[in-house]
Amino acid sequence: MIEKQEMGIWIQALASKAPVPGGGGASALGGALAAALGQMVSNLTIGKKRYADVEREVKELCEHLERLQNDLLDLADQDAQVFAPLAAAYSMPTETEEQRTAKDWEMEKNLLAASLVPLQMMGKAMEVLKALDVLEEKGSRMAVSDIGVAAQFARSAVTGAVMNIYINTRSMKDRDKAEELNREADALLRDGIYLADQIYGRVQEKLR
Repeated sequence: MIEKQEMGIWIQALASKAPVPGGGGASALGGALAAALGQMVSNLTIGKKRYADVEREVKELCEHLERLQNDLLDLADQDAQVFAPLAAAYSMPTETEEQRTAKDWEMEKNLLAASLVPLQMMGKAMEVLKALDVLEEKGSRMAVSDIGVAAQFARSAVTGAVMNIYINTRSMKDRDKAEELNREADALLRDGIYLADQIYGRVQEKLR
């Protein structure tokens, strides 16, 4: 499990020629880092007289971000778990009609699973961005730069995870399902980029 590993060990595994962890896990980790930075800003806000009127809301955001962080770390593990059966399906024999039918069925099943995990990553990263959007306005002014960093990590989570969806849906024979997944991913990509850029732009204005 990624949360039980030393970060250096996980990064070494990412750098190796092993197929997992890969871009999907790295995207989820980026989202988790964004959530962690959001919690940091929340904790720097809570207990300060200046922000007493928003303390309850910020506490709720902090708890929500902690859940999102854990969800994203879990999705990093899930991304690795769904790859193994997909890789195995690619290697199935195709000498007979029965074998080809069996391979097609396994491929479709595993391509779908390998698409749904990064789609969940995108959804969670979008939730992180919505929390950051509030914290940019109501969180500690001393940590506004960290909101900008968090927005960029969350943006990368969205734009990275979508690559894993596209690479899997393009191989699906069920084109209706593939296009349905692509439409969901496209909407999250559009909304995620827009919100992340809005947050980052406001932070830049406050810092310059």
